[in-house]
Amino acid sequence: MATVDYLSLNDQVDPDRIGIIGICGWGGMALNTAALNTRIKATVASTMYDMTRVNANGYFDSEDSEESRYQRKAALCAQRLEDYKNGSYRLGGGVIDPLPEDAPYYVKDYHDYYKTDRGYHPRSLNSNGGWNVIGCQSFMNQPILRYSNEIRSAVLVMHGDKAHSCYFGKDAYADMVKDSKYTDNKELLLIPGASHTDLYDGGKDHVIPFDKLEDFFRTNL
Repeated sequence: MATVDYLSLNDQVDPDRIGIIGICGWGGMALNTAALNTRIKATVASTMYDMTRVNANGYFDSEDSEESRYQRKAALCAQRLEDYKNGSYRLGGGVIDPLPEDAPYYVKDYHDYYKTDRGYHPRSLNSNGGWNVIGCQSFMNQPILRYSNEIRSAVLVMHGDKAHSCYFGKDAYADMVKDSKYTDNKELLLIPGASHTDLYDGGKDHVIPFDKLEDFFRTNL
């Protein structure tokens, strides 16, 4: 929101032609921002996560129960006190390395990116120590896409059909157009054979449909 404030008042920017791209967890944030911010005219959510859903329900909604949420919330509350006493945040750990043979598909996908030259960086949280354990606690109680079907501006939801996260994109799109008056400028693009990290992996930039992105923004901005 603050970035759009800045851009809207910048002499080099046309305030009526502001678009955003959100990738991975920021894809869901981009949709939420588009629902909040009428100044955004075009939004791309690429290989998105709904961070509220995954934190509240676990992957593939496998922990979607009141008891599971209670246990996680209790553990996070206890961790908050430990962090406060220690004067530092406990990190959740980044992508596991070395990779176990029985690792889930999405862990292998992340390892192939964050632990290789294509995606590794010394300051990358996913490549190293991970995020603060308590960092996503508030997401458990705030569905950010509640009013996505009221977005009037253009939205492109883009996902690889082999991505473990594809259900986030499919469901986000379905919820966005359900009972909505603003469907003509909404699109779901599924890219055959693409995994989650393929859509932000510079080593596989042939997978990313840059022509489509350029056309989407030119058309809607």
